[in-house]
Amino acid sequence: MKPKVINTTTGTRDLQIVTLSLRLLFRPHTKQLPYLHSTLGPDYDERVLPSIGNEVLKAVVAKYNAESLLTQRDKISKEIRESITARAKHFNILLDDVAITHLSYGKEFAKAIEDKQVAQQESERVKFIVAKTEQEKIAAVIKAQGEAEAAKLISSAVKEYGNSLLEIRKLEAAKEIAENL
Repeated sequence: MKPKVINTTTGTRDLQIVTLSLRLLFRPHTKQLPYLHSTLGPDYDERVLPSIGNEVLKAVVAKYNAESLLTQRDKISKEIRESITARAKHFNILLDDVAITHLSYGKEFAKAIEDKQVAQQESERVKFIVAKTEQEKIAAVIKAQGEAEAAKLISSAVKEYGNSLLEIRKLEAAKEIAENL
């Protein structure tokens, strides 16, 4: 069993540039080894695997948009594995493992992802500020209602008992001022 890494740069369905590395663990079909060597030579893997690897990667990646490569990575890996395994079998090469080892996007797409994350964070910040402002507004209304109710009670007490309540409040305020001095 030998490893082989295939690197390719290709476009997605939404025309984003993606760089992929695919690792293949392969071995020849032992009964067909003489045929492999006579038709393709001892470097059969170098002649076959890069070609079918690039072809399969480009064909599969072109079916998906850039975001799907992240969200559906398992599905896409499976599709690549099945397709490349079937193609290699035609050349009497058996693949024991196929894995995407590296996936990176072009600068424009990476910047777009970063900008989207910044915009989402800003949106969350604005939502928090709006919610906080709403809470402050509700608190101010409740406070104003409480003060209005207190004023009504004081007014009715003045009507009922005269100015004695106001005199008591003045004395309490004077006492508090004197204590602070």
